[in-house]
Amino acid sequence: MSAGIDLENVCCDFGTFRAVDDANVSIRPGEFFSFLGPSGCGKTTILRMISGFIEPTAGVIRIGGQDVRGKRPNQRPTALIFQNLALFPLMPIWENISFGLEVRGVDKATRRRKAEDLLRLVDLPDAADKMVSQLSGGQKQRVAIARALAVEPSVMLLDEPLSALDLKLRQHMRAELRAIQKRTGVTFVYITHDQGEALAMSDRVGVMSQGRIQQIADPREIYNTPVNGFVASFVGENNIFEGRAGAAAGGMAAFDTEEGRFRARLAPEAEGKPVKLYVRPEHTVLTAAPGTENSVPVTVAEVSFEGPFIAVLARTAKGRAIVSEIRNDGQATVPQMGAAMHASFAAERAALLPDASVRG
Repeated sequence: MSAGIDLENVCCDFGTFRAVDDANVSIRPGEFFSFLGPSGCGKTTILRMISGFIEPTAGVIRIGGQDVRGKRPNQRPTALIFQNLALFPLMPIWENISFGLEVRGVDKATRRRKAEDLLRLVDLPDAADKMVSQLSGGQKQRVAIARALAVEPSVMLLDEPLSALDLKLRQHMRAELRAIQKRTGVTFVYITHDQGEALAMSDRVGVMSQGRIQQIADPREIYNTPVNGFVASFVGENNIFEGRAGAAAGGMAAFDTEEGRFRARLAPEAEGKPVKLYVRPEHTVLTAAPGTENSVPVTVAEVSFEGPFIAVLARTAKGRAIVSEIRNDGQATVPQMGAAMHASFAAERAALLPDASVRG
């Protein structure tokens, strides 16, 4: 029922503007794959090229191994869920879900039975005869998914479908979407600018910037081993230092900054390029005494309670801000405002990364 998707050297131009530049990605059958990036990075353009609403300027798109260039949206084994859901307010829910089947000439009894089966699948077994206005935001999302599944697509395309929901409902629907995808086995291609959504739901994530795919990997690798500064900064928070890297040895390199000399990981692809040092706040430790390595004196400037953690903003003698996150486990010692401390981090937790890959 599911199909893989291959994009080979795909480009998309709007006049002189290149929205997608040389995209290469293979999405596996049955995979939950997310394109993640800021507004205007090209991720929705990729989705619309897969669905057939936009034709690529160059390159090939294959779905299930078949070249789909020139095929209209209704000729492709895809279903697209828009941000606004586009449900029909004057139809009961079961007719909303089975509308695509009606267009295909399926009889009413079969349509009704199929709609009820899908409502059970999305955990809305008693909603068949309700109207759209009687449903909550999360329930409408599930109806839109059921309607898309009714035509038995091999690929489900979702364009930021949770963006209009409040935080708690959005978090709940993440789990719902993932569970539905697992139950159906359909390939899901998900578009989002929300890193939390992408990391929580996806098998793999493609991070985009300015029309280019920067990195494709599973969520842990994206977060823990970003390939460049854009990915590191967009997916999570970082303390960033500017300076100059020395020669690499054993995957590590010295890095000279105005705050002193540090040591950090240097990926082979970063050698010979201008780099910055990135270290996450949760890997930055504040102590009264200097750390054994990568340590700099700081003064505590601000303490913010964030619920599961406490963010402590400190400043070096030169005014550089350094943020440390302390787990709110009931045992952590929270430093006082104005306290003189030392910020330090382990070399293996810090990375020397080049800036984002840009159009050549």
